[in-house]
Amino acid sequence: MSVNRIALIILLLWAGLAILAPFLPLSSNEVQLDKILQAPQLSAWLGYDDLGRPILHRLIIGAQTSFYVAVWVTVLSLVFGCFIGCLAAYLGGWVDELVVRVIDVFLAVPGILLAIAFAGFIGPGLSNLVLALSLVGWVGYARLTRAQVLSVKQRDHVQAAKALGSSTGFIMRKHLLPLISAPLIVESSFGIAGIVIAEAGLSFLGLGVQAPDASWGSMIRDGTMYMLISSHMVLAPGIAIMLVVFAVNYFGDSLRDRMDVRS
Repeated sequence: MSVNRIALIILLLWAGLAILAPFLPLSSNEVQLDKILQAPQLSAWLGYDDLGRPILHRLIIGAQTSFYVAVWVTVLSLVFGCFIGCLAAYLGGWVDELVVRVIDVFLAVPGILLAIAFAGFIGPGLSNLVLALSLVGWVGYARLTRAQVLSVKQRDHVQAAKALGSSTGFIMRKHLLPLISAPLIVESSFGIAGIVIAEAGLSFLGLGVQAPDASWGSMIRDGTMYMLISSHMVLAPGIAIMLVVFAVNYFGDSLRDRMDVRS
């Protein structure tokens, strides 16, 4: 089986579990004191955690959490970043100068630190986590969109549409965005991997999903106290994060190769 097919299977499994999680008979929050820290077995493939909750069930809920955050953050960041970058490059002048300065300010600070600051300011929770990551994620899309629009806005069909009196919104929607969609799609595929890691990191710090809801990051945090006696509490979510990030990055590489017009 090729690596490409393995990556695709992992992505489909991740998305499928996330979508089907509400309809599965899961008992992710059911406390069973007689099963605390039990190792993997036939009745529970990944064992139980420090409260006797099945890790497999919580892993599935964690997949739903990471998928929800990845999709919403990518969509919000892509839409807002594309709009800002396209508008700045097309209008130019002081608008472009202002946007460039704002982007430079955001890029001067590591994104994860900004996300931690935003999440700490607006408070923990799933919706606030999506908002915090979106406030950081739009910058990369805005920068890429601006650079791409600057390279295509002088093309003949764009200038013709402008001469015919087409509105700015129409030109951006019909003439500019179709030309720059390929690099934006590739960038968003790579961005998903970063979002999965960022969500896990913020949940690990207690700034993401709150108990009793499950997240891969919070599962790792809970398992660090029992690594020497119940390492399966950390290994299960850790391997899940590794596999998803690998699959997303490999898929992004394949997508970039296929959409590269030079090849």
